[in-house]
Amino acid sequence: MKKFVLLISLIAVSLTVGGTVNVAYAATADVNTAAKGAYLIDYDSGTVIFAANENERLPIASMTKIMTSLLVFEAVEGGRLNYDTQVTVSENAASMGGSQVFLDANSVHSVENLIKSVVVASANDSSVALAETVAGSEQAFVALMNKRAAELNMTNTNFSNCTGLPSVNAYSSAKDVTLMLKELLKHQKYYEFSKVWLEDYPHPDGRTTTITNTNKLIRFYNGCDAGKTGFTSEALFCLSASAKRGDMRVIATVVGEANSKQRFSDVSKMFNYAFGQYENKVLYAAGESVASVEVTRGKCKDIAVAPYENVCAFGKKGEQPGIEVKFNLPSSVKAPFAAGDKLGTAVVIKDGEVIKEVDLVAVEGVSRATYWDSVKKVAENW
Repeated sequence: MKKFVLLISLIAVSLTVGGTVNVAYAATADVNTAAKGAYLIDYDSGTVIFAANENERLPIASMTKIMTSLLVFEAVEGGRLNYDTQVTVSENAASMGGSQVFLDANSVHSVENLIKSVVVASANDSSVALAETVAGSEQAFVALMNKRAAELNMTNTNFSNCTGLPSVNAYSSAKDVTLMLKELLKHQKYYEFSKVWLEDYPHPDGRTTTITNTNKLIRFYNGCDAGKTGFTSEALFCLSASAKRGDMRVIATVVGEANSKQRFSDVSKMFNYAFGQYENKVLYAAGESVASVEVTRGKCKDIAVAPYENVCAFGKKGEQPGIEVKFNLPSSVKAPFAAGDKLGTAVVIKDGEVIKEVDLVAVEGVSRATYWDSVKKVAENW
């Protein structure tokens, strides 16, 4: 169970797939932006569709809060924090300028309400309150931000605060912002907040602050369900957003646009190009039996396995190069185990490079065989 010893199959599949992982398909002429840096990828495979000055170090303003949000979600899912944890707002957090929900010093708020205000309304005061809760101080939290950035291979990023307010030593790049949004999108709770358009934030004293999503594409672009804006006079107008249609999700990032309308227009054009020129074909659907594995000490002889999620191949429409899918499974599994338990992996390979791994899970649970089950089996085979 712990070590896979049998390679079940190696399947060469002719699909609509083009280009190679981490190489841009589109020439600059295909997708024009006015941004200082831009990046467009397929979420599932990480394949680069378009890139322009993607590694240039630039201020990113409130897109910094993508990392702030990521660390909060990871703290909750790691059991170090709860959504219903009550946070007492410090004088420091309450004093933050810029976009905010006007938290009162010493007022008490839930983690869920605070993170929602960060995701929806880019609240600086809530960001600092959460940072202090997670790490004890904003400075300590920033150290965690930079550590996580290094883990995500964000080689052109340095954070100096959790808000994105102007700082001499703070910078990132279009590529790095895309990488951290890609990581944030793994957290399903995030989407509960990212899709909110307009809502009242409740304060303990009974007053409310209306929060509006800073990402206008949530309302005006079909399929857009996530993203983060940013603006300072140094960074200009920024946006990293994600949209999904059918089985295809993409992420587009622009840094340093001249105005707000331009950032939304350019990201929309990038989305349109991706959905118009590319597709994500489903090779094996989630829950679809793809192989079987022998069961030892169980009530049955073998068990069917299926992908936990769709196994897909991303590529340009109309092209037909090959994809390999390897099913890595053990020669046998020992009962008992439950439906949904991981038994192996499906590995998608393009041009000799692994672009995706999907868990293969048991379709049904199997109980351990009893003494009488063993007797019955011997009798049947007598």
